[in-house]
Amino acid sequence: MNSVRMDKWLWAARFFKTRALASKACDLGRIRSNGVEAKPARDVRVGDMLHVRNEGGEFEIEVLQLSEMRGPAAVAQALYRETDASKAERIKLAEERKAMQQYAPLPERRPSKRDRRRIIQFRSGA
Repeated sequence: MNSVRMDKWLWAARFFKTRALASKACDLGRIRSNGVEAKPARDVRVGDMLHVRNEGGEFEIEVLQLSEMRGPAAVAQALYRETDASKAERIKLAEERKAMQQYAPLPERRPSKRDRRRIIQFRSGA
């Protein structure tokens, strides 16, 4: 096997829970392969550098192995190697988020029934 579809590889490497989500991320421009925006059908080869942006953060990775099958997390982590700069950036952002939680005001009490109705009304846009 010389290459694999981008959406299949991202799904097998556990960056996304489904292939549909991986495909959508490609369509939205959240995946870059060797500096070029990647489409879902683009081929991934060993040695490619990928920039992946998902809900877990931004990853700069090098493809080490190819796989079309989703397996355990330990196997999925063997498919790629994250760069040291990417790891440091994600750790730094996580620490910043954790520090900001310290300054977030805590609610004084639970929302009343009236408050909950207003929250629901606000979220639905009605």
